[in-house]
Amino acid sequence: MLPTLKAKARVMPSYCLLSKLLSPTLSFSSVFAATAAAAPITSPFTLRRPSPTPPRLPLWALRRPGSVSTRSLPLPASSRGLSSEGGMGDQDVSYLSQKDAAEIDEILMGPLGFSVDQLMELAGLSVATSIPEVYRLSEYSRVLAICGPGNNGGDGLVAARHLHHFGYKPFVCYPKRTPKPLYTGLVTQLESLSVPFLSVGDLPQNLSDDFDLIVDAMFGFSFHGQPRPPFDVLIQRLASLSGIDNGFKRKVAIVSVDVPSGWHVEEGDISGEGIKPDMLVSLTAPKLCAKKFIGPHHFLGGRFVPPSIVHKYGLNLPPYPGTSMCVRIGKLPSVDVSSLRENYISPELLEDQVMADPVDQFHKWFDEAVAAGLQEPNAMALSTCGREGKPSSRMVLLKGADKQGFVWYTNYGSRKARELSENPHASLLFFWNPLHRQVRVEGAVQKVSDEESERYFHSRPRGSQLGAGASKQSTVLAGRHVLYQVFKDLEERYSDGSLIPRPEYWGGYRLTPTVFEFWQGQPSRLHDRLQYSLREGDGKQVWHIERLSP
Repeated sequence: MLPTLKAKARVMPSYCLLSKLLSPTLSFSSVFAATAAAAPITSPFTLRRPSPTPPRLPLWALRRPGSVSTRSLPLPASSRGLSSEGGMGDQDVSYLSQKDAAEIDEILMGPLGFSVDQLMELAGLSVATSIPEVYRLSEYSRVLAICGPGNNGGDGLVAARHLHHFGYKPFVCYPKRTPKPLYTGLVTQLESLSVPFLSVGDLPQNLSDDFDLIVDAMFGFSFHGQPRPPFDVLIQRLASLSGIDNGFKRKVAIVSVDVPSGWHVEEGDISGEGIKPDMLVSLTAPKLCAKKFIGPHHFLGGRFVPPSIVHKYGLNLPPYPGTSMCVRIGKLPSVDVSSLRENYISPELLEDQVMADPVDQFHKWFDEAVAAGLQEPNAMALSTCGREGKPSSRMVLLKGADKQGFVWYTNYGSRKARELSENPHASLLFFWNPLHRQVRVEGAVQKVSDEESERYFHSRPRGSQLGAGASKQSTVLAGRHVLYQVFKDLEERYSDGSLIPRPEYWGGYRLTPTVFEFWQGQPSRLHDRLQYSLREGDGKQVWHIERLSP
């Protein structure tokens, strides 16, 4: 990758421990993501294939995390994380003049006790965490950060470091280095991570050829006058990207830090020929020029504004949700659903590589899904159909899988249970999107024994046992308060720790497979589909493998 850049990139061998480079402001989830992304990624499977195979957890032990909220990074996702939900309309947000923005910085670094490096670390982290909210690592891994000589450039250097820890592959163009310890330290940190530094002459003629995303961190709100070389040329090159026709290739995305470089901090892109970023990450509060921003993604970062400044300047800012360092401003852009697609890149799934028994093949893929850290890899879509021929589907959790079949537990009075009593056949579907895999299983269904249901019921958390007794699944409720009250009554009844009896209307089902299909996503929709079906052979049933057209 990037053959034109490798020979020219100036890097220093890594010598610092990751823990020494991470800012103390990082959340646990950020540290976890950085640790998971420490190795170079060449395909979705580089880090995910277990070697050696980890010990298999019993399926009943795979629990939902209760009321604990979890986020994926970087997700996923384009990711629509918690930070996207806390936004407010652009017209409701406060905008700062250049004078007010400068005053707020002076107050932060004066009587409020912040240092420049603290604010720079928080700002750079905000930019880095905003990017995965929109630009998925799987599609936008190659990042070029163009950094100016001031604080805005320092924010870009910090963002590049965090993006590296998030799994992205940052390159830095820093043509006018500031000879101050703060900035030289940031450069040293990046060099210790082997992040390449490129001169302006090293950059490819067409930036879209070698980069997926460009972080514009050249000039911030304190900049006056006209940009000087080489930044004037760099700004022109970024401004021209919106007019480049790449054919079928996706346009490189531009993320501007606080103020698009070359814009007037209050009046915006006066000439109309400046950078037109796809994302703007405002810091502290949006500057007046942000009113002229017409890109699809506007985020606010810099979660450090104290109430005294909010009150003094009458700021109206959106709340940051949870532990997020960024929050979306304005509504999510409308999306053309027909344009949503992903070109899968995966190892081929070949007949001579899979196991003869589909249950063994399922366990192999399932173990790899667990090792990859997928959330609830045992979640499956269960499809049933009653005597009226109207199919229905819902997500349930697999709680056992062996040569006898696939087991899940539910309420015997639910819709799926009624349909299974009328038509004891079903289909299961497992979808492991990060691995570009799905498994479909079809077969006959019957209830498991009372003894098996009893054992599993009493292995569940006590709250789940009470929940099973409180819910008459699929029946109409007058309101959530009714369910809460029944649960509370049961909680009080068994508050002495006595055994909670399994409701007679609650238990398990087992699907005995007759058909499996293993699907592996491939480029240009030429997906691999291997189907196992039971056939008679030598007086016994054997599994037959055949390839299906995608």
